[in-house]
Amino acid sequence: MSRKPVQAQSGERSRVEITFDRPQLLPQLFGEYDANILALEERLGVYIHARGERVVIEGSAEAVAQAREVLQELHTRVIRGEDVDTGLIDAVIAMSSQPTLDGIIASDKGAPAPSIMIRTRKKTIVPRSIAQAHYMRQLVSNEMIFSLGPAGTGKTYLAVAQAVAQLITGSVQRLILSRPAVEAGERIGFLPGDMKEKVDPYLRPLYDALYDCLPAEQVERRIASGEIEIAPIAFMRGRTLSDAFVILDEAQNTTPAQMKMFLTRFGQNSRMVICGDPNQTDLPGGPPASGLNDAVGRLEGVEGIAIVRFGAADVVRHPIVGRIVDAYEGPNA
Repeated sequence: MSRKPVQAQSGERSRVEITFDRPQLLPQLFGEYDANILALEERLGVYIHARGERVVIEGSAEAVAQAREVLQELHTRVIRGEDVDTGLIDAVIAMSSQPTLDGIIASDKGAPAPSIMIRTRKKTIVPRSIAQAHYMRQLVSNEMIFSLGPAGTGKTYLAVAQAVAQLITGSVQRLILSRPAVEAGERIGFLPGDMKEKVDPYLRPLYDALYDCLPAEQVERRIASGEIEIAPIAFMRGRTLSDAFVILDEAQNTTPAQMKMFLTRFGQNSRMVICGDPNQTDLPGGPPASGLNDAVGRLEGVEGIAIVRFGAADVVRHPIVGRIVDAYEGPNA
């Protein structure tokens, strides 16, 4: 692997050599045509050269130290069976700048289990940001969690993964996924088909998360048996949701009355997660009060209820998504 050195960041020049104890995994770490190494060089302003199991990093002292930490963590992720892509690289770079990671970043000597994880039938999920780590802790320690923030931060995905994990272990008997059937510019009554066909497009993100955590045949079987229920919020009225993990997605599109109705469905041995972006309300007819904002204002600080806030820096999709969020929520918005 030989390329023209990247212009290093300003500061004292430094050079460090890392020896990896599993060189057979380096092709996965480096990526096709060294794409991952090129991404690291571009993001951190360092030059990385590999020969056998040894990797040399050159650049400013600060950038070299960070690149070394990121490479070691990425190598550990490869050992665990994770795929390295630009999203993971950006997440690990962001986490490497935080000194209070509580053991999320591990040594490259072996593959110790991370301190925070969610195990499902198809994958083991670990946090990709400090906020995700905090959120995953709250998902196991509180009965009701409000998860607020922009798209791409993992709010719904991590909630569904935790719900699937608890359903698998028998901690809950049912998984109930819901969201308002509200979208900008459309009314559900004008859509073709029966009620299921009308609401399924609105619930597709929940199906996608389920299929990512469980084999397709298990999803279908559990839906048929009633262990997994996916329905619009209107279907929750008059029920008590006991022994269940309940998730409300796109909660910013509820009215205060709908939100009160939903929250009071909470039953014995249940957990409830309410996900939404307070800045992305699609309720029709002017700027109505959002049930999500109303609930957070009333319930923040109540015992047993956690409120987790994500920002643009926590977006774990393509880096451009975070920049789009910043542009829309910045001072010129």
